[in-house]
Amino acid sequence: MDVYETATLLTEEKTIKSGHLGRDVVITCFLPKAVKDPAQMGLLLINDGQNMTELGLADILDGLITGGRVQPLLCVAIHAGPERMMEYGTASRPDYKGRGAKAPAYTAFVMEELLPFIHKSYEVASFREKSFAGFSLGGLSALDIVWNHPQEFTKLGLFSASFWWRTKGLDDGYKEETDRIMHAQIREGGFYPWLKFFFETGTQDEVMDRNNNGIIDSIDDTLALIGELVAKGYDQETDIYYMELADGRHDIATWARAFPLFLKWGWGN
Repeated sequence: MDVYETATLLTEEKTIKSGHLGRDVVITCFLPKAVKDPAQMGLLLINDGQNMTELGLADILDGLITGGRVQPLLCVAIHAGPERMMEYGTASRPDYKGRGAKAPAYTAFVMEELLPFIHKSYEVASFREKSFAGFSLGGLSALDIVWNHPQEFTKLGLFSASFWWRTKGLDDGYKEETDRIMHAQIREGGFYPWLKFFFETGTQDEVMDRNNNGIIDSIDDTLALIGELVAKGYDQETDIYYMELADGRHDIATWARAFPLFLKWGWGN
């Protein structure tokens, strides 16, 4: 187990043997120090945890904690495995190319192996709240898990999320109104008023514009998903935060710029 320590933060790397995934899963845990009551901590799960060094999460958290700008928060970053494209996705069904076929196993890992491991490792019977964040396909995965286990979570951070995930190819009769998998899940799901959503997109996330409306697909798909949430009953002012970076790209440097705002939005003092 690797350990990195600052005045405010303890960072540990741990390994979980997952029966659901049939592999070892590495997690990096960012534990704030000087927490009097661990049960008052929030828990934030983060997909693509292997990128947290490049994102600079330890420095981001250290700065926010030192400045007293966020409440106590344990961040657990889950490293993706070699079959990331199969393990991330939507558990209800794979996309039109069969990608995401192992998403049910990944969901089971999170709910049945990872969460109990965290509770046991840090001797916290119950966190104040649990949230999930992800980038690109990891954002889709985070939303899928939370939406299908709403009683377990409160907040989501979705950065350039792959909401294009669809049941048909563009040349196979694809229709925006019916074939985007996550949008359909929102429409067909319930209303969970405690959930709060943070979305980030960048105007340079991509160049694709499949409906030729002058808006790139990543922004179109995100705004459409927000529209589904609003139609479901979520308030666009109090339940949803949308951040569009004028020069934002589909990369870790862009997400690193947005992540401190997400943390202050969700856990700010």
